[in-house]
Amino acid sequence: MTVDPSLAELSDTLFSIAVAVYSVAVVAFSAQLAFGRRPARQLVAAGAGARTDADAPAAPSRTDRWGLAGLAVTVLGAAVHAGVLVTRGMAADRLPWGNMYEFATAVVLVGVVVYLVLAVRVPAVRDIGAFVLAPVVVSLVAIGLFLYTETGPLVAALRSSWLAVHVTSAILGFGIFFVSGIASVLYLLRSRQEARGAAADGSFLARLPGAVTLDRVAHRTAVFGFPIWTFAIIAGAIWAESAWGRFWGWDPKETWSFIAWVVYAGYLHARTTAGWRGRPAAWVNVVGLAVMVFNLLYVNMVSTGLHSYGGLD
Repeated sequence: MTVDPSLAELSDTLFSIAVAVYSVAVVAFSAQLAFGRRPARQLVAAGAGARTDADAPAAPSRTDRWGLAGLAVTVLGAAVHAGVLVTRGMAADRLPWGNMYEFATAVVLVGVVVYLVLAVRVPAVRDIGAFVLAPVVVSLVAIGLFLYTETGPLVAALRSSWLAVHVTSAILGFGIFFVSGIASVLYLLRSRQEARGAAADGSFLARLPGAVTLDRVAHRTAVFGFPIWTFAIIAGAIWAESAWGRFWGWDPKETWSFIAWVVYAGYLHARTTAGWRGRPAAWVNVVGLAVMVFNLLYVNMVSTGLHSYGGLD
């Protein structure tokens, strides 16, 4: 299988452009965080018909336009980011997630798209843009520095139609959990501030959505991502039976994928269990994201197993 060098070079160029565009978005969101209006906590009297900061539209002030600019730049960055994968796939004439570089790049793109959807549906979520896009920029820089692999054909182990099913669902699940974990981290910070009665101070935390909104975002994204991750594990087991003659062999990737599944199942259960709601449940969600990141990096960069074909030298 031949590789189109011009498309491969274009993909690499778009990767650098995406990092630059996202960096501009971080600056815009940071300006919104520093100078924008503080979100209203309660716009009508408390009661059954109360509207919170997550639900209430507001006309943008001059400084709020930084947030809208950040959102527009993020959309541009996501389009360029998608171009990285599209051109790389066209260059090699295959799905563009056959190694760690491509997989991680796709995961980050899913995280950005999830944030954009939330920001459109829940305007208050725009205020967390800096906290989503900054990890995106750091992740892409690390991916480019440490995980980059030149465009090439798939390794033999991945030449299966199950690549489109199993790996795609794993990318979607991971990207959704990425946003969910960030929302839980912000919820832990915001809820601590609110518990101290410091919601009215001048810190940047006062400009974030309320703890209730952040907790809701973390929970709903986890609820959405959990069945996708479950399907990814099931599809991987079916692929393993086809490729290796067994559904499950406690390979490091399989083991840590299952551990992540257990942690997220625990988080969703904790959200409905008295004594675990709120901060304890949020910590479980943060641990879940840490396990996902550990699973991505440890299996391919440290451990050896049947899944150790991430394309690293």
